[in-house]
Amino acid sequence: MAQFDCKGMIVTLQDKDAENTTVDLIADLLEVWESSVRATHLFLSEQEIKDIRRFLPFALAELPHLIVAESEEGAPVAFAGVDGHKLEMLFVSAENRGKGIGKRLLQYAVARYGVRELAVNEQNPQAIGFYEHMGFLRYKRSDTDEQGNPYPVLYMKREKGDRSAIGGSGGKRNL
Repeated sequence: MAQFDCKGMIVTLQDKDAENTTVDLIADLLEVWESSVRATHLFLSEQEIKDIRRFLPFALAELPHLIVAESEEGAPVAFAGVDGHKLEMLFVSAENRGKGIGKRLLQYAVARYGVRELAVNEQNPQAIGFYEHMGFLRYKRSDTDEQGNPYPVLYMKREKGDRSAIGGSGGKRNL
């Protein structure tokens, strides 16, 4: 567990596992996810958002590491999922974007789990800029997402073994 001041908001990062991931927590994370997606994934249709939302609880259950950022009141405001050294997901509720919560989640995932890879939708330029700012470099592109849908994905990584605090250096590369 770690606590941070994110622009006047005290946020607690907590690692969750199967034993302390409740039905209520999953419902709260679905709300965070949908809020985030509606603010950033403008390329998805309403039906696609509904379809992904139905699948998300299963994806959350399969994550070896789920990190939840909670407000002072204990309500989830963001979360990240890690599998091995790969960041599988990172979502910050729309009303809490821009407060540094995503940065803290990513820094925590890098320091605690050695995250050095991720995939991001090419049609989400805000996320791409965020990950580049945090030191991730583009190394590969795919015309489809990992489920085979027609959404291009950029694969990004950090130098192997670099578990230092991250942020501040750019990482754009030609593909």
